[in-house]
Amino acid sequence: MTKNTGNIKSTGNGLYWIILLASALLEAVWATALGLSNGFTQLMPTVVFTITAVLSMLGLGIAVKRIPLGTAYAVWVGIGAALTVGWAMITGVETASPLKLLFIAGIVGCAAGLKALPAEKPVAKAE
Repeated sequence: MTKNTGNIKSTGNGLYWIILLASALLEAVWATALGLSNGFTQLMPTVVFTITAVLSMLGLGIAVKRIPLGTAYAVWVGIGAALTVGWAMITGVETASPLKLLFIAGIVGCAAGLKALPAEKPVAKAE
């Protein structure tokens, strides 16, 4: 039996992790589109930015229903940033280097580590 403590359940949050990862992917899309929008002067990148930013934030908002906010936000930002830099290196916008790849792997590893931690039970507030 899963005990519901406030907003966080200790098990059964796999779907919320999938939503969080999809939101992190959308973060990379909107960040890339933001760069291509040239200060919101290019129509298509601005439209892509707007749609994906809203969807990414909605996904993050849904994910924090079952994943602690600090963990969800760290994973969302970390994975989104790693994907954004990775895409920039693949497309030649940024140069790749062994150190840059090592640090990106570190970000991804830390996000995976947060996911791998056992679910914590929130501490009850003193009344």
